[in-house]
Amino acid sequence: MNQSKWAPLRPMMLAFVLLSAFFIVGKSRLAEKGIDSQVLIAGNLLLFGVSLLSFLLTQRSFQAKNPHVFVRAIYSSFIIKFFVLAAAAFIYIMITGKNVNKPALFGCMGLYIMYTIFEVSSLRRLLKQKTNV
Repeated sequence: MNQSKWAPLRPMMLAFVLLSAFFIVGKSRLAEKGIDSQVLIAGNLLLFGVSLLSFLLTQRSFQAKNPHVFVRAIYSSFIIKFFVLAAAAFIYIMITGKNVNKPALFGCMGLYIMYTIFEVSSLRRLLKQKTNV
């Protein structure tokens, strides 16, 4: 197990970098479709950060002997994600008022699903490695 501590996060990091680059470079293309790239960039950054925090919290729980630590880590990461993302959406909606860019919000919802899939698959891979050793 000489792998780097960050090796399981490589796909998530790569997706973050590629999506950020696309949102910056494809700003005009997204604007043609009525999608605010600034919302997508901010959402991508926020979702990456929250997913990274959640991953690290859950990964740390793998070391504990008590199985309840793992369950608490899962619940904690869900609650953190929920409140941070709900607060961010609320702030965005309050700031923009009636000018909410719904396509960008739905894009952020897709990003949430993508980051959740990356996080869960990476954690499953780590857990599988731990049980096979």
